[in-house]
Amino acid sequence: MSRKPKILVTSASGKTGLQTALMLRHRDFPVRALVRRRDHRSEQLERAGAEVMVANQYALPDMRAAMRGVQRAYQCAPTAPNGLHFNAVFTAAAFEAKLEHVVTLSQWLSSANHPSLFTREVYISDILIGMRGEMSVTTVNPGWFADNYLMVLDMAAHLGVFSMPLGDGQVKKNAAPSNEDIARVVVAALTDADAHAGQTYRPTGPELLSPNDIAAAMGRALGRKVRYMNISERMMVKALKANPPSNYSIAAVTQLALYAEEYRRGTFAVGAPTDHVARVGGREPEPFETIVRRHVQERPDLSRSFTRTLGAMGGFAKMLLTRPFDLNAAEEARDFVRIAEPTYAQDDADWRGGHTPLEAARLRVA
Repeated sequence: MSRKPKILVTSASGKTGLQTALMLRHRDFPVRALVRRRDHRSEQLERAGAEVMVANQYALPDMRAAMRGVQRAYQCAPTAPNGLHFNAVFTAAAFEAKLEHVVTLSQWLSSANHPSLFTREVYISDILIGMRGEMSVTTVNPGWFADNYLMVLDMAAHLGVFSMPLGDGQVKKNAAPSNEDIARVVVAALTDADAHAGQTYRPTGPELLSPNDIAAAMGRALGRKVRYMNISERMMVKALKANPPSNYSIAAVTQLALYAEEYRRGTFAVGAPTDHVARVGGREPEPFETIVRRHVQERPDLSRSFTRTLGAMGGFAKMLLTRPFDLNAAEEARDFVRIAEPTYAQDDADWRGGHTPLEAARLRVA
C-alpha cells in the first residue's frame, strides 16, 4: 500500500487543476479529482489513475465527502461569482477533516480594498484558510496568466491581429506563467509540505514581455505576421459578448476589465520575473512562444484557410454590431458588494508593503 498522502484537487478540470492532478499522478500520488461534470478532461484524469468525483464544490456536504480519507488538498477556486462561498465551504470542510496541508491559489493583486470584488474575496479567503494553526498552508499567487492571451488567438491566426486593452505596445508589463508552470509549483508544495509550509510563491514566465513582444511570439508560432492592436475595455467586452470563450460570464468580464486596468498600470511587472518556477517547480519556466506553439499544435482549427478567415471576419463584424453593456451597471444588477473607496494595488500602502521589487528580490533568494 502506498504511504504517500492522498491529495484532493478541486476544480480538477480547470486550467491549473487539471495539470496539477496529472502531475501528481505522474509521481504516483493518490489523487481525488473533484469535477463538475464528466467530459474528456475527467476521462483523461481517469486514464491517469485519478479517482474522479463529480460533485458540487459549493455544497458543504459534497466537499465533506470529497475530503474523506484525504490528507492534503489544492484549493483552487473557480474564477466565477461566489468564489468566497467556495473557499468558505472548502475551509470549513478542511477544518472538520483535519487536513495536514493545503496549497491555495491566491492572486498577485490580492488586497482588502481593491475595486474587484473577486480580488477582495481572494484576500478574505487567504485569511480564512490560514486560521487553523494545525494545518500548514502554501500560497501560490500568480498574476496575469499566459492563458489569458490565448483567448484572442483565433483572431491572431486568421486576421493577423492580437487585440487587448493592454496599453502601449512597447512597454514590457508582464511575465506570464503557463498553466503547467503554475501547476509545477503547486505540485512541489503539495508533495513536500515540510519544505514549503508557510511559504508564498509567485510563478512567472522567464522574462517581461510587451504587447508587441507577445504579438511577435504569436506570429512565429502561427507562421504569419501578427500585430498588436490596443483596444478599449468597451471593445473587449463587445468581443467577448459576440464570441464568448467556454468560460465566459458577464460577472467574470467585469473583473477582467479591472485587471486590464492593473495591467496598464504595470502592476503585474512589479518584482517580475521571479525564479520560483525553477527553484520550487524544478525546471526553467516556459517561454511564451513555447506555450503558444503547444496550443497551436492542439488546435488544427487555427491553420489558415479561406473559409476560416471568412469566419473570423464574420466574427469581427458581429463584434462591431454587438451592443456593449455598462460594466458598473452589470455589477449593480448582480448585487456585487461595493466599497466606498476602492484602491488599485499600487495605490494601496498595505499592498505595496508586501509587493515591492525589494520584497520580491528577497523572496527570490529565500
